[in-house]
Amino acid sequence: MYIIILTYQKDLSEVEKHLEAHRAYLDKYYASGHFVASGAQVPRKGGVILCKGGSKEEILDIITQDPFHEHRIATYQIIEFIPTKFSEAFEKVLS
Repeated sequence: MYIIILTYQKDLSEVEKHLEAHRAYLDKYYASGHFVASGAQVPRKGGVILCKGGSKEEILDIITQDPFHEHRIATYQIIEFIPTKFSEAFEKVLS
């Protein structure tokens, strides 16, 4: 499991220009089963994506397809972790 933290590098006006394409990108990876949850940081300085993937290389490949990456809107921090304790409801997500 991975946590991807996006940090905006441009003004929100520039973020807004690419937001529709970014959301289409998110939809693609929700449909593939990679993305589990996502949303904006508070305050709005970037976003967070909870992601399933086989390797960090796979996650890096997925990130390069984000319009925010293509247009240098955001930088990305990838944190890999192994869930060892979780609710019964979340167990379905992990399988």
